[in-house]
Amino acid sequence: MASIYQSLKEEAYAANMQIPQQHLAIYTWGNVSAFDPDKAVFAIKPSGVPYPELTAESMVIVDLDGKIVEGKLKPSSDTKTHCVLYREFAVSSHANIRGIVHTHSPYAVAWAQAQRPVPLFGTTHADHIQTEVPCTPYLSEEMVKKDYETETGNAIVKHFHEKQLNPDEVNMVLVAGHGPFTWGKTPDYAVYNAAVLEEVSKMALCTLQIRSDATPLPQYIIDKHYQRKHGPNAYYGQ
Repeated sequence: MASIYQSLKEEAYAANMQIPQQHLAIYTWGNVSAFDPDKAVFAIKPSGVPYPELTAESMVIVDLDGKIVEGKLKPSSDTKTHCVLYREFAVSSHANIRGIVHTHSPYAVAWAQAQRPVPLFGTTHADHIQTEVPCTPYLSEEMVKKDYETETGNAIVKHFHEKQLNPDEVNMVLVAGHGPFTWGKTPDYAVYNAAVLEEVSKMALCTLQIRSDATPLPQYIIDKHYQRKHGPNAYYGQ
């Protein structure tokens, strides 16, 4: 008998397979989850399983408290971070988030390790978000000892509240010393945002290598590029 979560597991599996295809992680690094708000569960990659060995059946279904609902394998070690982000952003804040991605893509990680947000230097970046890519502070020693993965999610949520960022509009973040998390209206779109983040992180680094005193893109150009793609009168695309 087919699982009631079969389509969710297939969605999560397909999105996870894009991680190596988009060169966003090697070996077992990185994970994608697919959220069903009606059932209040998500499917996520099992911990430590190489991408070539993944199947839809190996995806693990967990609830928003991190409890396994269906699956024979342990879920990703980042599961509790996904739980926090779904609870705080998708449920409490009503953001349209149905997928979350964590990778160790090198350029985004480099900015996270430098504890620096990614500056908004150009229109490629502005086509996707209207701000620099935020970077949280380091987690405190107490947070790490308490419940590291949960506190990672809490650090992201706190940073968004402090910076007054809308997770529907700013769909990517760096965790200092760790790496990127992205999300989107589908798991596929969350992976898309992870790939975008990696590219704009690379572009920003190259910009500073060419000109160390480069300045952010003027706001009027940022607004134009974002609004033509996402605004009420958007005209980009078919």
